[in-house]
Amino acid sequence: MKKIFLLLLGVIVCVQLGAQTTHRDSVIAQAKYLKSIYRIDDAIEALSDLVQPEAVDEGVMAELADCHFQNGAYDNASGIYFMLSSLKPDNILYKIRLMQAFYRMKAYPQSIQAGKAVLQLDSIPAVLSFIGDGYRQTKQTDSALWYYSKSLEMKPMNETVLSKTMGLLLDAKDYDGVISISEPFLAEDPDNATIACLQGIAFYRKGDYDSAIRIFQRQEDIGNDTYPVHFFLGQSYWHTQAKYRAEQELHAAWEIDSSDVNLAYSIASVKSEFLYPFEQDVKPWLDKAMEMIQPDAAMMSRLHQLYGLGYYRKQNSWDQAIEHYKEAYRYNPKFISALSTIAYCYQVKKDYKKAVEWYEKYLKLVAPGTKGYEFAKENLDYIKGELFMEER
Repeated sequence: MKKIFLLLLGVIVCVQLGAQTTHRDSVIAQAKYLKSIYRIDDAIEALSDLVQPEAVDEGVMAELADCHFQNGAYDNASGIYFMLSSLKPDNILYKIRLMQAFYRMKAYPQSIQAGKAVLQLDSIPAVLSFIGDGYRQTKQTDSALWYYSKSLEMKPMNETVLSKTMGLLLDAKDYDGVISISEPFLAEDPDNATIACLQGIAFYRKGDYDSAIRIFQRQEDIGNDTYPVHFFLGQSYWHTQAKYRAEQELHAAWEIDSSDVNLAYSIASVKSEFLYPFEQDVKPWLDKAMEMIQPDAAMMSRLHQLYGLGYYRKQNSWDQAIEHYKEAYRYNPKFISALSTIAYCYQVKKDYKKAVEWYEKYLKLVAPGTKGYEFAKENLDYIKGELFMEER
């Protein structure tokens, strides 16, 4: 009789455990579905019911960490990924997500440390680049260049990493370094807009205007109708005394971006050198330049920037932030980072079409290789991917 009782008890326990497992798997499947339709808060709530302080369920915690990550709660995500990495020190994915979460939190030293922990397990080019990004954010240029170079050794045709490297070298005024490092890439992809333009800027800044003209003229000939192409082409023609071409290109740049006081001054200077009538042709451009630096407009722009920043920090007043940043840009068209901020606000609102529109406006104005350019390009690529998935 005792044996029969124990047997029945064992069957009951097995049935209960099986029911618990079935419930767990069902909740995880439901959470994954909720996450896929952007109901991430609901997914987090469902998964949280499975969390037990006395026992760590790796599958539940990994899914919960991913939900927090996708929801932008990087502090929560990093805490869970740190715990999972400690429990599973050989799991590369947990370490990579920990690295990414720290980076999104702007905890760059911790992100670098997490990235180096990944490299102890596997040499991954993207992780090397990520560590380089962390060092770049902390202004440790030599370390950033070292990790970028290691990444490029493994993937020499990585345009993003190469452009970041060239941007750092440009900032350091190592123009020969920029030209040298870009040559192998351009030998394979000679008309690449990003890399060619950065090389052209290096030639321009070192005073080799003929080489700069060769590069930027080629870009224009193949249809690259962007501000940097026209601006640097116009400035290079001016330096080589090709004044008519200079005027033509500088005017084309102005049509794209009428916010640069130096550009207005350059156009006035070219017209002055041509001996154009002062009142009719030169003075209007000097007036444009003067209007850009009037204190009232600058003050209005700063006020709207501060309003916008306040609403932006609230994180639930994106529409108000957008309107004030638009006004800040209207009063000060030199404040082109406002375009990127506006795009980001639309992105958070999930108004992806508007976000694409404003990111593309920004990318037409900002120089390739800058931090702002890389941020906008990365987000634009992500949003286009989201739109593609929505339209499928």
